[in-house]
Amino acid sequence: MSSEAIKGRLQDAEKSAEKTASDLKSKALDASNDLKARTQDATNDLGSKAQDAISSIKGKTTTDPLGFVPNFSFTDYVRFFSAGALCATITHGAMTPVDVVKTRLQLEPKGSKLGMASMARSIVASEGAAGLMTGFGPTAVGYLIQGGSKFCGFEAFKRAGVLMAGSEAEAQKHRTLIYIGGASAAELIASTLLTPLEAARIRLVSQRGYASGLAGAMTRMASEGGFREFYAGYIPILLKQIPFTVAQFTVNEYSHEFVNNNISEESIKAYGKTGEVGVSLGCGLAAGIAAAIASHPADTLLSKINKGGGGSGGTLSRLAQLTKETGFMGLWAGLGTRIIMQGALICAQMAIYDQIKKGLGAPAGISIAKETNVD
Repeated sequence: MSSEAIKGRLQDAEKSAEKTASDLKSKALDASNDLKARTQDATNDLGSKAQDAISSIKGKTTTDPLGFVPNFSFTDYVRFFSAGALCATITHGAMTPVDVVKTRLQLEPKGSKLGMASMARSIVASEGAAGLMTGFGPTAVGYLIQGGSKFCGFEAFKRAGVLMAGSEAEAQKHRTLIYIGGASAAELIASTLLTPLEAARIRLVSQRGYASGLAGAMTRMASEGGFREFYAGYIPILLKQIPFTVAQFTVNEYSHEFVNNNISEESIKAYGKTGEVGVSLGCGLAAGIAAAIASHPADTLLSKINKGGGGSGGTLSRLAQLTKETGFMGLWAGLGTRIIMQGALICAQMAIYDQIKKGLGAPAGISIAKETNVD
């Protein structure tokens, strides 16, 4: 082969190599650009999801996949807790004098003729006006925790019950069960937190001079009986608080349903804030009366067992002994006083809760009432 032919072939090979290198470079550049584009898309998608999560945490309320239940954010639940804590502390704290009189009446010997007014005069005469505020510290702290847990828990468990129902129609059909289940679960948690403080309150109210305040009472209880002393009344407090809360929330929900089905929204709005608060007060009053009646026997036993009554043995055996000693009529001692107290307390509590929720920017709770159009 001539030198010219060899040179020609070398030149062809060089050109082919250059073309191959150019093609490879072009493909590498295309791959790099494609990778950059995919990375940017993934980054944008991740950023969008992160922003959605941040918006949710900040309080954005969206809707669940079923399409009829709001998905409350963490901030929403903080607002529910805060509103419940404040309304419970304000109302229970304000009712301390009535609660002191009621507790003392429950602890009177069988056959006592003292009534609400005479008991109040007796306390003032022997302890001064300050005696009517005995136990205010445990009441304020206890119901700050209990109220927040109860109201926030009910909103959460009611939502869980609605989701379990699977549809709006099924949720409405089983709404009573949802109310009862949600209220019971919420109160179980709330009462577990409240019990030690309630035990300290009853000791302070029932035993004059027991301690100078909440810290002193809890210190003495711990030294005398240890951890068990704080939960001696746990079973009776559950027997009292769970029926109370079930009646409170269930009757309140049905009272609102009754109002909404018999009074038009326009009629209520015509009275402005007065109409709005009036509905909350009326529904709360019905709820409070029902709650007082449903829980009163257990409330009487709770006062007695925390004073040390019922002898020795387990809680259930002590409850049985106290029930026998107290008698059926004795279990209802002080009911009139308690109806007045709880009717006023829950009446105010529900109205305050609704207004604080709105003030904090919390969303409305889930409504599963069966509603009819009102002209």
